[in-house]
Amino acid sequence: MSDKGYLCLPFFDDTHRELEQRLDAWATASLKVDHSDTDAACRALVRQLGAAGWLRYCVPAAYGGALDTLDSRSLCLLRETLARHDGLADFAFAMQGLGSGAITLAGSGAMRERYLPRVARGEAIAAFALSEPDAGSDVAAMQCRAVPDGDHYVLDGVKTWISNGGIADFYCVFARTGEAPGARGISAFVVDADTPGLTIAERIDVMAPHPLATLRFENCRVPVTARLGEAGQGFKVAMMTLDIFRASVAAASLGFGRAALDEALARATARPMFGGVLADLQLTQAAIGDMATAIDSAALLTYRAAWLRDVAGVRTTREAAMAKMVATENAQQVIDRAVQMFGGLGVKVGTRVESLYREIRSLRIYEGATEVQKLIIARETLAQHRA
Repeated sequence: MSDKGYLCLPFFDDTHRELEQRLDAWATASLKVDHSDTDAACRALVRQLGAAGWLRYCVPAAYGGALDTLDSRSLCLLRETLARHDGLADFAFAMQGLGSGAITLAGSGAMRERYLPRVARGEAIAAFALSEPDAGSDVAAMQCRAVPDGDHYVLDGVKTWISNGGIADFYCVFARTGEAPGARGISAFVVDADTPGLTIAERIDVMAPHPLATLRFENCRVPVTARLGEAGQGFKVAMMTLDIFRASVAAASLGFGRAALDEALARATARPMFGGVLADLQLTQAAIGDMATAIDSAALLTYRAAWLRDVAGVRTTREAAMAKMVATENAQQVIDRAVQMFGGLGVKVGTRVESLYREIRSLRIYEGATEVQKLIIARETLAQHRA
């Protein structure tokens, strides 16, 4: 049983504590999905999370959501709890939020009515299509283009590393429309998966199985009404979306780290070693001390970022980047220590610490690699100083 003392922190109110308790109980009793077919498992998890009401936290109440506005603390608690139980469940939940977040932030009323209620019910799978082969961390380098043609845009180009690629019902796609150089000339669009000209060029297999794909757009026509916000505002929409969900990546890392610490504590207190148990050794105790501290320090940064957005109502680009960087890096270290405590069993396929070791690695890359987070933190800190 993970330590839940963090729920007593003043970042949360009673509704958050009750939310975590309900989800933890539900996940313990109900979260049982066959992972042998990743696509089928993700589809099943989206339906299950929708039917149970958890996906309602991904959209506003006006469109079937649980709360009037997106609440970062709730999103973080939900992701941390799901990740502690099942990494693919966390992925399924997170992509419903990230994939529809741009619609929540910048979609027209008609667009929100069309997509968000189905996202909340788990009836439509969402995806966020930003990265390209030569434009990952450097979003402004994207080459996918959307050219105006009467009351339509024509999309041509490639998107890759797209989570839910191949199983999504719609994609929030970012493409260059050329209103200005660099990031200022990008617009965002909602493209249904069955739109002519959109194809799945490649499915991508990764070390922790998730649905990933490369998308190709060839003379793909979408109506002007499919554009999210104003022309040339796509980069702003993307960054606003990531600012909300980046802290939740940190929370998922916390869930993985807490699960690893739980496994390590169970192993250390039960494994016979030199006439006692592994936990009697000072080196083991030092490792546990490091692991517990790494998790708590990451939790403070994560929930500070969420609280500042929800309660203080301030822009949290810097704080979310700090949380994401520290939580993902710390969780990697915690999980590595846990694998070490398990010895040979720690690298046996099918053990929990082995799966956690594979799950955590991508979180240090997606939604901005650690190196990018350092640049964001430095840029924001310098800007504050100069101001």
